[in-house]
Amino acid sequence: MPITSTLEAGLHGVRPSQPSLPSLPRPGLWARVLARLDACLSETLRQGSPVELSRGRLLVGILGMLLLFDALVLLFYVRVTPDPLRTGTVQLTCMVLFAATLWRLRRTRSIRVPAWILCFLVTAAMSAESWRAGTQAVAVNAMTMLVPMLTVYLLGVRWGLFFSLLTAANMGLVHPYLFPAPGGAALNLYSALFVLCGWLVSWMFLASRDEADAALEQALRTLRESEDKLVSLVESTDDPVCSLDTAGRILTLNQAGTALCRHLFGGEPLPGSSLFDALPPEQRTQWKERAGRTLQGEHVRLQLNLVMEGRPRVMDINLSPLLGAGRRPVGMTLFGRDITALKEAEARLGELHRNLLDVSRQAGMAEMANGILHNVGNTLNSVTVSAGVLTQRLRGLRMSGVARASALLREHAHDLASFFTRDPRGQQFQQYLELLSQNLTTEQEALLAEARTLDQNVEHIKAVVSMQQSHARVAGVVEQVSVPQLLDDALRLHTVSFERVGIQVRTDYASPLPPVLVDRHRLLQILINLLSNARHALLDSRQPDKHIVLRVERSPEGRLRIHVSDNGVGILAENLPRIFTQGFTTKKDGHGFGLHISVLAAGEMGGSLTCASAGPGQGATFTIELPWEPRA
Repeated sequence: MPITSTLEAGLHGVRPSQPSLPSLPRPGLWARVLARLDACLSETLRQGSPVELSRGRLLVGILGMLLLFDALVLLFYVRVTPDPLRTGTVQLTCMVLFAATLWRLRRTRSIRVPAWILCFLVTAAMSAESWRAGTQAVAVNAMTMLVPMLTVYLLGVRWGLFFSLLTAANMGLVHPYLFPAPGGAALNLYSALFVLCGWLVSWMFLASRDEADAALEQALRTLRESEDKLVSLVESTDDPVCSLDTAGRILTLNQAGTALCRHLFGGEPLPGSSLFDALPPEQRTQWKERAGRTLQGEHVRLQLNLVMEGRPRVMDINLSPLLGAGRRPVGMTLFGRDITALKEAEARLGELHRNLLDVSRQAGMAEMANGILHNVGNTLNSVTVSAGVLTQRLRGLRMSGVARASALLREHAHDLASFFTRDPRGQQFQQYLELLSQNLTTEQEALLAEARTLDQNVEHIKAVVSMQQSHARVAGVVEQVSVPQLLDDALRLHTVSFERVGIQVRTDYASPLPPVLVDRHRLLQILINLLSNARHALLDSRQPDKHIVLRVERSPEGRLRIHVSDNGVGILAENLPRIFTQGFTTKKDGHGFGLHISVLAAGEMGGSLTCASAGPGQGATFTIELPWEPRA
């Protein structure tokens, strides 16, 4: 079984699988012995800590061996002793006490009392046997070393010292006193010292064992806490989580994954069943191919379009390898996430973006149309004035004098010679014609001058309209554009409005500048918007020298930079981060839309639009940075 299946089988709330496995070898002798020892313990002791369980097993084993020794003594030794009745009675009493203690272990919650009884019986039996035999060989027998080792391990250091002192006192003091022997006191004392050394060694061993047990218990406690947190995390998520072995069999499956399988397959998958068996043959082949790639160490991610509860759903699936010892794949994990809402939000965002682009183009066209109408309107005022002057001067022409002169000539057509020589009017006729000619020539020159002014105004209107027609193309078409010429076109749309309020425009075009491949409409839209904002900033400023500076240069990275600077009202430092945010504006009649659309248009062309200002009253500089060639 994979390592993870063994680990996760202990998680609460997660269903471990029981996959078909090859037959395992029969348990060894030690496993069978442990099973027999555990059968003699109560359920509480079997479920206790590993330390208490090991002590209980030792207690059962010792009691079992003592019962066996007592039985052997009763069967083979009692009959050959000098006092069979007494020896048999002692052995039978010990057997009863040992059996009662063993029976007690099946019903007790702690080994404390049975362990104390056993240690007392062993210590008392050894002392009593040394008194009964009365020989030094029995008193200093090696079996007495069992007392310190057994009592320290079962009852702890203090009780172990108590029983060890009793045994040592009997061995080194009581027995030599009761049964003196020549030169035997030293051996008894030496043996008693060894008993105490045995207690000391047992204490040291128990201390190190307790430290190891404490570390083990802490590790187990930490593992249980981690398991509980993992189970809580896996079960609390609404996303399907599943782990599979190398054959695709289900090891763990949370509630969300179970609900998903119920919707897809019509029932809950059985533990140990293959997740791929419920799929159609063509999908089963695809999933097995993905599982094979995952087991080779690859992270596989895909999106599935499903229909659940009559609604289309989109699931994001992640397959990741589950690594064991040596970082070898021993299975895989499957994480799913319902991204239907995310996909719907992306679709709405895309539609909103398209609508925003349409609105931006309409706003750009409206901005351009506003500039054109403004300039054409100012020019039409001049046309109206010129037309009025022409009308007034045409009405003031002395055409009636020409008519009277013509009528006078018709009247004297038969005697023109007499009329020019004798008639006073005829004598002044030549002078009259000269004055009339001079007057008409003067009027003609004035009319021609006014006509030239009118013609210039009409040509300006035609130029503005023609320029608009040259830019009124389908947006998104990339073409080679001369940046200085495009800047001049943008300035021409604002020339009249700048001159009327006394704004001077200064240009600084680096040369030579190659044409740039760009969307002419979008770039012109950005420039018109920036020039319009600069005009508003200068109108609100009290600077006597109002000016706008247009500068074009190459950046150190080899990109195109266009700077639009003014010495207007400037921008507050706290407003700079929000200057391009939709809806943010500092103008009373502003809508906060132009700069937002401009920065979006610059980004769509692979460039950027930034703003810098030293503060209120220090003006502002907007910088357009574009690549010489559009991005793919």
